[in-house]
Amino acid sequence: MPKPFRIFATCHIGDEAFDVLRRRGYELEVYPGPEAPPKKLILEKAKQGIDGLITTLRDSIDAEVFEAGRGRLKVVAQIAVGFDNINRADANRYKVPFTHTADVLTDATAEFAFFMMGALARKLWSSELEVREQRWGAWHPFLPFLGDEVTGKTIAVIGTGRIGQAMIKKCTGFDMNILCYDPGYQDEKFVKQVQDLMNFRHERGLQRHKTAIKYVSLEEALTQADYVSVHVPLIRPEEGTPPTLHLFNERTFRMMKPTAYFVNTSRGPVVDEASLARALRENWIAGAALDVYEKEPLPANSPLRDPTIADRCRLFHHFASGARITRLSADPEKGMAGRCVQGLIDVLEQNYGGDIANMPYVVNKEAFRK
Repeated sequence: MPKPFRIFATCHIGDEAFDVLRRRGYELEVYPGPEAPPKKLILEKAKQGIDGLITTLRDSIDAEVFEAGRGRLKVVAQIAVGFDNINRADANRYKVPFTHTADVLTDATAEFAFFMMGALARKLWSSELEVREQRWGAWHPFLPFLGDEVTGKTIAVIGTGRIGQAMIKKCTGFDMNILCYDPGYQDEKFVKQVQDLMNFRHERGLQRHKTAIKYVSLEEALTQADYVSVHVPLIRPEEGTPPTLHLFNERTFRMMKPTAYFVNTSRGPVVDEASLARALRENWIAGAALDVYEKEPLPANSPLRDPTIADRCRLFHHFASGARITRLSADPEKGMAGRCVQGLIDVLEQNYGGDIANMPYVVNKEAFRK
């Protein structure tokens, strides 16, 4: 009998998904966590001989890991859409495919971005503090503060890939005008479909005012928007053009209206956090909500922790996809965990005729095209 596949998981991704592997006879070892394992442990496991490695964004996977697993390591399965932690060039050089979990978290991430925007604008955190700290006095029409409406406002969606488009669809339900900017690709067909839907809603009396969606320049998007929601991938200058590293910096924050709000659920390094903190301190913009950071967890000395901006700066723990079905379902059409293990299985069991370039969840297909 052939030896069972040996798998090391750097994080527990849920019993339901792991049971899929166990039922197939896989030998599975899981780092107990919840913190990330030290890299030396990953190297040790790779040297001992594992067929598959299940990883998270916390794990640095590079030539050192691939060399340690040379001759045995067949696949790295990432439970995330992003793969900034995996050195693609090294994976290609060692001919190790790696997978990710795109699509299944699209709507969960977009709805969280929308909820962040609403919570920020309507000052939900400040309101709750009034109650919890027993500072709630007599009812007054505009004291101690007012929030800003989302309905009928203009949003700039920066990045119109899967999650950006899901965000756009949610914004149409709030009768928002939508300005789109994408540094890489403009999906005009999608924009036309959304405009047709907007027109239909207005014609049928489902929304009072006409609304519009269009692609514009970054400057036009930032200068006109009441809300800015970011959905671009992280592209460093050495990785391609146009780069998105620190796309939001002093120059771009100064373009925004002083009444505008900024939301980021894409990648932390897309934002220069020192510039954002200054923008909030000096009231260049009205507020910001972040779910990702340049360094995670957010350091204790981060300028974003400045207590003078706490009422205008909402900080979340990389939680946008953190919903039960999205994170834990073993169904690869519904859950990140399910898609993670399915990507692993596809490579190890040579699904799709063993052609890695045809496997849907493999990222670095270019290394395996014939």
